[in-house]
Amino acid sequence: MKVKVRFFASLKEQFGQDSLEVNSAFSPATVGGLRTHLCAQYPDFAKAVSEVGRLRAAVNQDMADDETPVGEQAEVAFFPPVTGG
Repeated sequence: MKVKVRFFASLKEQFGQDSLEVNSAFSPATVGGLRTHLCAQYPDFAKAVSEVGRLRAAVNQDMADDETPVGEQAEVAFFPPVTGG
């Protein structure tokens, strides 16, 4: 499976990169499965996630939750919750 993953805000700063491509299968093929796969493959991502806390996600620019399917050629974005004011 080929998926483009993008990182925003403090997650990007803490992980040290703004995107990467996943070229292997992960199970389940959901946002939650992808996050688990990234944490296992990239210890720096796991550390960044633990420091940032709760993450929001979007699949193909639509807000998503952990159960949202991630298909071939999808773009998945992870970012911390945003507050306004």
